[in-house]
Amino acid sequence: MTETLEHPVTVSDSAAKRIAKIIESEPKGTALRVSVEGGGCSGLQYKYDLVTDREDDDLVLEKNGIEVLIDSVSLQYMSGSQIDFVDDLIGQAFQINNPNAVAGCGCGTSFTI
Repeated sequence: MTETLEHPVTVSDSAAKRIAKIIESEPKGTALRVSVEGGGCSGLQYKYDLVTDREDDDLVLEKNGIEVLIDSVSLQYMSGSQIDFVDDLIGQAFQINNPNAVAGCGCGTSFTI
């Protein structure tokens, strides 16, 4: 899949559906913020927060009535990624398919660039 500068990160249908379910009981205007911070067993990790505030530098991804926010610093690490939601025998989790990650841990939330 080729990414364009207009959409450097995408949200899968299953992720959008799960986000909608999570925020249905939250205040109007709630969005999922995905960010990258130092930590985890591979050096960097994804963080997920429900927020109602927007920052000036946020990339706002809209899909099926939901919004995902990514700040400009985190976007540098996530460019070209897809935010997905998986439900398998091991469990349910958001998963970021990041082409920039050269290594990751088994839990899927920690990675190295």
